[in-house]
Amino acid sequence: MVSLFVSDGTKRRRVLRVHCLRGCLFTSILVLCAASPLHAQNWAEKMFDRTNVDFGVVARGADTRYHLTIKNIYQPDVHIADVRTSCGCTAATPSKRTLATYETATIEIKMDTLKFTREKNSSVTVVFDQPMPAEVVIPIRAYIRTDVVFSPGQVQFGAVPQGSEQTRTISLAYAGRDDWAVTGIQSANPDIEARVVETSRGNGRVNYDLVVALKPGAPAGDLRTQLLLTTTDTHRPPIPLMVEGTIEPEYTVNPSVVSFGVLNPGETKTVNVVVRGRKPFQIDTIEGAQHPENFTIRTSEEARVVHVVPVTITAPTQPGTLQEEFTVKLEGGAAPCRFKAYGKIAGPDVSTSDTAPNASSRETTFIKQANN
Repeated sequence: MVSLFVSDGTKRRRVLRVHCLRGCLFTSILVLCAASPLHAQNWAEKMFDRTNVDFGVVARGADTRYHLTIKNIYQPDVHIADVRTSCGCTAATPSKRTLATYETATIEIKMDTLKFTREKNSSVTVVFDQPMPAEVVIPIRAYIRTDVVFSPGQVQFGAVPQGSEQTRTISLAYAGRDDWAVTGIQSANPDIEARVVETSRGNGRVNYDLVVALKPGAPAGDLRTQLLLTTTDTHRPPIPLMVEGTIEPEYTVNPSVVSFGVLNPGETKTVNVVVRGRKPFQIDTIEGAQHPENFTIRTSEEARVVHVVPVTITAPTQPGTLQEEFTVKLEGGAAPCRFKAYGKIAGPDVSTSDTAPNASSRETTFIKQANN
């Protein structure tokens, strides 16, 4: 502490010095906070498609799941160190733990609706250790009815060839009132139709068969939707029922997104892409629209069920991000397949050498990127 019992001139000078010291201390604190991982704690949250999951009111035995999507929107690799839950009623499983730039992963969150009933609140914590420590807590909520039971707990079509029609049947059992009934079914997907067939009624119990049909015009890709059953319980919300499956096209490309990572100017790197069909086929051409001069692709002229295609990139001399979309043209005029490729070309502020910068330098650079 600086004494204030001095002459006016000295007093003014010392008070000014105290103000300067306080200003310098405040500036130093701001600099330290800017370099701290806590300052950019929300960098991890920005990768999530949502930060809470509410299953609402569900039937007992219902297969209650949600696939939480995480996308690495940053330059460094992101690593999931741990995924934990706060309650045995909830399980969470990551599809992968390391994500390169633009890669995505899912956290499958599943609520146990057989062992647990009524109001259940829990949370899932996703822990990251690269490129810097962070934790994201996802609150989970569900209310599990005790009077309505699905068996099995969801409509699962599995892998279905595109263009085929499929039907699945599950059982619905109710215990309570004799006059209880299903009054309607709402489908969020126009390619899914459902109807109920009452099989028994009496002594406060009602049983239905729920028949769910997949139309042949359903587009290729993952199928994940819900049916909502309205009942004579007008004071309660509709009962959801999950519908899942995969509509497989005749031809597929894996991976659909190719990540070449960070490259030095002029560096070459090869990644294999797999093109698969239901029967032997030939690839006519694979073409890129934006940067064809930076890619070399070798294809076979033979007819095969599976084609392993090496895709080689030669990094340009200018730093920056290189993005390309490729079109795989097939024999006989079949619908083409597509896949994308990404790469980061190193510049003065990006290094791919074995000698890494010090930790504080990497951390500060990432914080700036996370806050943009």
